[in-house]
Amino acid sequence: MMEEQLDTVLKRVRSWAPERQREAAEMLLLIEEHDQSPFQLTDEQLAEVRRRRADKDAKLLTLEEFDARLSRFGL
Repeated sequence: MMEEQLDTVLKRVRSWAPERQREAAEMLLLIEEHDQSPFQLTDEQLAEVRRRRADKDAKLLTLEEFDARLSRFGL
């Protein structure tokens, strides 16, 4: 079923303005690139990212604080 939906939307994309087609192609290429990345979050890490993003009272770091944290890891 998903394959049919994909074929249908790709046929419609071909009728879009050239700029929109380019944007769609770029998004698909980014998805493909992401899937090939050696950096992948575990399910546990992804859950933690989602939990932190949902925290409305999260402490924000200044750029200097962020740089200091990275420097602790040699980055």
